[in-house]
Amino acid sequence: MVSTDGLLAFGVMSLLVIVIPGPSVLFVIGRALAHGRRTALATVLGNMLGSYLLVAVVAFGLGSLLERSLALLLVVKLAGAAYLVHLGVQAIRHRKDLAAGEPGPAGRPARGDLRTVADGIAVGVTNPKGLVFFAAVLPQFVHPSAGALPVQMLLLGLVPIGIGLVTDTLWALTATAARTWLGRSDRRLSLVGGAGGLAMIGLGVTVAATGRAD
Repeated sequence: MVSTDGLLAFGVMSLLVIVIPGPSVLFVIGRALAHGRRTALATVLGNMLGSYLLVAVVAFGLGSLLERSLALLLVVKLAGAAYLVHLGVQAIRHRKDLAAGEPGPAGRPARGDLRTVADGIAVGVTNPKGLVFFAAVLPQFVHPSAGALPVQMLLLGLVPIGIGLVTDTLWALTATAARTWLGRSDRRLSLVGGAGGLAMIGLGVTVAATGRAD
């Protein structure tokens, strides 16, 4: 149903958009600095799931409604921004826990993996950059004559999700490596956790202040 040429063209366009750090990338970096590799990778997974939910929304016809409605898009954007600020504040409040390195039950991190994935989903699904990209670009690469438009969109949507999974994972691992190096001192690790929290707060403010193209 999806032509090879269209798939390649959409892949190139997706790569060009994804390599420019946006809310999801900066969020992953902030979580890596604040909480470490495991949390960052769980966040990447959540972001990708949230982004694919946006693909599904567009595929089943709600995307164009959101993209054309300033009010609805504003609600989505502000919800995502508020959640980023909330997570940033929490990271700053608990930055000293990073230096203490206290594990949760059964040796697990204090922050559960499922909760971390849920955080990533919340940010991914309220990412205005992703919403506008999928709503404005994705429908242009389907072929109405082939039928099954929602299925075509769902298949095409796997392309940017796959690219984002790879690039965001690389960002997470890079940020974690920097955190590990800086974290040899408890004081520096606490500062890194605080910096990650500030990054998330700044990102939330930026998302709230930007226009529709973001």
